[in-house]
Amino acid sequence: MAISKLQIDAFIQLSKQYPVFDVRSEGEFFHAHIPGAHSLPLFNNEERKIVGTAYKQESKQKAIKIGLKYFGTKMVKMVEAVEKITAEKDTRTVLVHCWRGGMRSAGVAWLLDLYGFKVHTLVGGYKVYRNWLLKQFERPYPIKIIGGFTGSGKTDLLHELGKRGEPIIDLEGLAHHKGSAFGAMGQAPQPTQEMFENLLAEALFQHQMQLSDDQVIWMEDESQRIGEVNIPTVLFKQMRTKQVLFLEIPFEERLSYIMQGYGHFSKEQLVNAIIRIKKRLGGLETKNAINCLLEDDVKGCFAILLKYYDKGYYAGSQKRENPDQLICKIPCGKVDPTTNAIQLLQY
Repeated sequence: MAISKLQIDAFIQLSKQYPVFDVRSEGEFFHAHIPGAHSLPLFNNEERKIVGTAYKQESKQKAIKIGLKYFGTKMVKMVEAVEKITAEKDTRTVLVHCWRGGMRSAGVAWLLDLYGFKVHTLVGGYKVYRNWLLKQFERPYPIKIIGGFTGSGKTDLLHELGKRGEPIIDLEGLAHHKGSAFGAMGQAPQPTQEMFENLLAEALFQHQMQLSDDQVIWMEDESQRIGEVNIPTVLFKQMRTKQVLFLEIPFEERLSYIMQGYGHFSKEQLVNAIIRIKKRLGGLETKNAINCLLEDDVKGCFAILLKYYDKGYYAGSQKRENPDQLICKIPCGKVDPTTNAIQLLQY
């Protein structure tokens, strides 16, 4: 079979049907990769360093000879790894890429083609994929924003909309962080900034391909920074121009919701999170919040914190160019995803 070289658009389309194999090193893959791709490293981290040094300091031919020594011992295992995954997907077609579409992907593609797979490689490699991906943030999207003070159950509501067939993007879910100083609690480690962008762009692209004319993409109102990652500036600016459906939920209802979500964490975890916002919370309120915890007054502690986050959210919401026109307040009696989803869909 002949190896097919694909431009990025064709590669993206086929990647939805066939398995993608990333032959960069484990370190490169761990840092960021095409969502859904399988790691099939031609060289491990140390081998890549040795080959790269030989290429730069000696010659291309020297680097190839060193690389072939590493490659030769791995051929059987690489074929077997691909066989296992393609058998699960019932296909003999595979997509292969490296960093720039150079020797690493060419070598693995040759091996898999020789073995009998139908192989497609990406012209320009992962570098071209990143260029394609960053352009996704520049496209206009029909977005609606779910707003509301902390404890309004915005994420639960977002997922309820998803269950009802509405297109959603859970930014906090992609970031593995709930946005506040307490947002990392109970979450998996955050992805790198690059991987977060990859996941977000893929989600936007998938929705863009499937949206009907009357559909919107629902997102939660967020600060640009979510833990250690940032929503790309060009997309964040677009989000700030969209209508915000603001859930008006009583303070006590939101306080109860927050206690259910965070009350089970240890005092040590909660105290450490409070200390992280000490400068903004203020010395007195920090002391009061921690004392409440130490005295087992969890409700009192969270009430202090909720007032702090309410002020911060309000200040952030008013930084839009025309907040009075964009923010539509929706009275809600309680944190109830089902009832509140019905209300949102009426606007």
